[in-house]
Amino acid sequence: MRIAEMTWMQVEAYLERDDRCVLPLGSTEQHAYLSLSVDAILSEKVAVDAATEPGVPVFPALAYGITPYFMAYPGTVTLTEDTYARVLAEILSSLRAHGFRRILVVNGHGGNAVARGAAELWAAEGGGMRLRWHDWWRAPRTMGAVRAIDPQASHASWMEGFPWTRVRGAVPPDVHKPAVDLTGRENLTARQFRERIGDGSFGGWYERPDDELLAIWRIAVDETREVIEAGWT
Repeated sequence: MRIAEMTWMQVEAYLERDDRCVLPLGSTEQHAYLSLSVDAILSEKVAVDAATEPGVPVFPALAYGITPYFMAYPGTVTLTEDTYARVLAEILSSLRAHGFRRILVVNGHGGNAVARGAAELWAAEGGGMRLRWHDWWRAPRTMGAVRAIDPQASHASWMEGFPWTRVRGAVPPDVHKPAVDLTGRENLTARQFRERIGDGSFGGWYERPDDELLAIWRIAVDETREVIEAGWT
């Protein structure tokens, strides 16, 4: 259930019987022919779909992340690592103040992973807090299903092109893009990186049939639900 669809009184009543919640993390960055909000859309939706059955509240996705390498693409927004870690810590501290003690972070953007250590340290020092970090798209069964279809699938390819991340009027090429060489990208400027990767896809098919995508989505939801329900040892 979404926090956006609850009142504070309902949250207070929930906390009398449970202390779990889910915090999705996303990004606003180029995704070739897909929405700039792919990472935020997918992290929140997989969290909501997974949390509905156990009845755990899901907070709105933090829609901005760490993505300086895409700043040559209009519409991309990035935060510094220090700013991001501070924002994340303050959000988590707010959740703790209200009585949430088991927090699942569902991350949808690889660049955000640099804050994982700080988040886990925050929980370790928080007294009675338990935090799990779940990169939903690269969970074992989800990524295994993707690789079985297209071993080169990556950022901004079909594996992120669900019906809810497509943009009206944006028509991707009907081709398989060779994997982009990402070596040494940390030494490139944002403009140089754009020149290397072109439209923004890192490689793979641009589109695949919906039945394949929806089958992968079901796997991703199941893996995320398992962490919500049984990931607190």
